[in-house]
Amino acid sequence: MAATDASAGHAHLDESWLRDLVSDLAAIERESGSFGEREAAEWVLARLSDEGVSSGEVETELLHSTYWWPLGLAGAAGALGGRAALRGHRLRGAVMGAAGAFAAATDMPPGRRYLREILPKQEATNVVTTVGPEDAERTVVLVAHHDAAHSGLVFHPAIPELADRAGLIENANTSPPLMWPIIGGPAAVAVGSLLGSRKLTRAGALVSALFAAEMVDIGLRKVVPGANDNATGVAVLVAIARALAADPTERTRVMLVSTSEEANCAGMEAFGRRHFPELPVDSTFILSIDTVGSPHLCVLRGEGMRGMRDYPPRALGLVDGLADELGVYLFPNLRLRNATDGCIALAGGYECASLASCTDLKQPSNYHWPSDVPENVDYSSVADAVRLTEALVRRLDERWLD
Repeated sequence: MAATDASAGHAHLDESWLRDLVSDLAAIERESGSFGEREAAEWVLARLSDEGVSSGEVETELLHSTYWWPLGLAGAAGALGGRAALRGHRLRGAVMGAAGAFAAATDMPPGRRYLREILPKQEATNVVTTVGPEDAERTVVLVAHHDAAHSGLVFHPAIPELADRAGLIENANTSPPLMWPIIGGPAAVAVGSLLGSRKLTRAGALVSALFAAEMVDIGLRKVVPGANDNATGVAVLVAIARALAADPTERTRVMLVSTSEEANCAGMEAFGRRHFPELPVDSTFILSIDTVGSPHLCVLRGEGMRGMRDYPPRALGLVDGLADELGVYLFPNLRLRNATDGCIALAGGYECASLASCTDLKQPSNYHWPSDVPENVDYSSVADAVRLTEALVRRLDERWLD
């Protein structure tokens, strides 16, 4: 492949070196908001420093660093509200169902997380570094994340295989709305309670209870190694730091950022609160680099947990054109109903894109599963992600968006 050929002449594309970076980070158990995540953040900062990045720090943020507690509580509210309504307490059922639906809907990025404001907080970490001219008028922000996810039965790799056999994947270019039931279940309880519909109330309570049980399962599972998701993205950041040390940008400041992401992008939201005021929308480009070690790279056309938001056409056109120039194949036309850190940049109004990867089943390899280990990463994809990311930085340094 093109990336393998390039590796011989460019140290930052060497696949053995990229493998070592992924392996070192994957060896750290790095649950969101844990001491392990802090260790991983310090590792990232040290690796970037080794490659010549002198300006940077680990920023600490006091955040609630799970998604299973807020969404599990929302599901529990729907289930208990349905139980109350079926026992004759319809007003109580309606209030609890409405509260559960509101809590779930507002816990999905972007936006204010009301329930998390009263839940226990942990010290989460973001790594924020800068290379390039300090007085540059434009900025490229490259974002990965260094924490790793819990597993859960809902992530079992047999599920997409069964869906494919049932004919549900071949013609689907948008991932299933996995989060809709946690809003719809409690909402159905609220509506059913108000209307006196026992059937609707019972259905909503069942969906709510099943989703709550799913969140309990995730919360009790161990953290996965997170090699593909997202040690690969961090490896891209370190590789870009190496490339820029050898050949710096002339007109563009480059921020290399690694966040605490697995709690539904909470770290990126914190980064936005701190840094978006100093990053003008008309002179900043943000690229999310998330899970780029599956067989096929892709650039998401849009994403969103509650509703789909498309990425800016100019940004997509730029990245697609660069991929064509490099001979890098991008799996076409995929949209995500989960979230990468790119969704925060989208909400901020920036020119932005989200670089990811997938298998032939349009899924990330070994997603949130114990098999997400360094041995199962496609390092030619990681090297191509480095090539494409570097090309984006160089093009934007040469000239801004047309």
